[in-house]
Amino acid sequence: MFVIEPMPPQIPDDLVALLERVETATVGHVLHSGFVDRRIAAVLPGKRVAGTAVTIRIPHADSALLHWLTAEVRPGDVVLVDRCGDDRHACWGGVITNAMKLAGVKAGVVDGPATDFSEIVRVDMPMWCRGPSSITTKLLGLEGAVNVPVSVGGQVVHPGDAVLCDESGVIVLDPARARAVAEKAIAMQENEIVLLDRLRRGEKLPDISGARAMVEAKRVR
Repeated sequence: MFVIEPMPPQIPDDLVALLERVETATVGHVLHSGFVDRRIAAVLPGKRVAGTAVTIRIPHADSALLHWLTAEVRPGDVVLVDRCGDDRHACWGGVITNAMKLAGVKAGVVDGPATDFSEIVRVDMPMWCRGPSSITTKLLGLEGAVNVPVSVGGQVVHPGDAVLCDESGVIVLDPARARAVAEKAIAMQENEIVLLDRLRRGEKLPDISGARAMVEAKRVR
């Protein structure tokens, strides 16, 4: 059985642009939730992309629904794949990479392995996964679901969520609070530029951060 829900509304272009100014590690100073398992890592380090979550759940060795989805995705989407715990079969390879890239998909995030990394590099398709595998899925036509809540890297993802991916990881945000999170993170990044300038001018980090005062206040003498 295949469950197909409607494609979610896409987050505004200006919010996407704002999020793409943010480092996920900066958000990590503010939030402790929303992050997918750090072992879901970038195939192309140095990429930072944001977009609208399109979710898909496919079991084990069956990738028929992922093939189907390549005709439905839109420019600006980020496809997040729940593999139902399967860490053996690579559902995303060279053909899917090309089909998703041609459709304008911003990135793929797979809670499992992928394959054909050289093709991912050649096509320049931002991709996050649990590493490579030579064992691939097949067109079995068994079951799956599109645009339902899924679990990716221990994180619940809803269709239409805002997704931010970079070399440090992937974070999923409620679109209603994504702008506030992004603005706070950007302010922190701007403050960091000032901090680095102070270091270059000779100040010491523990004096700027307050760590020296904390340690000295409780130092055993």
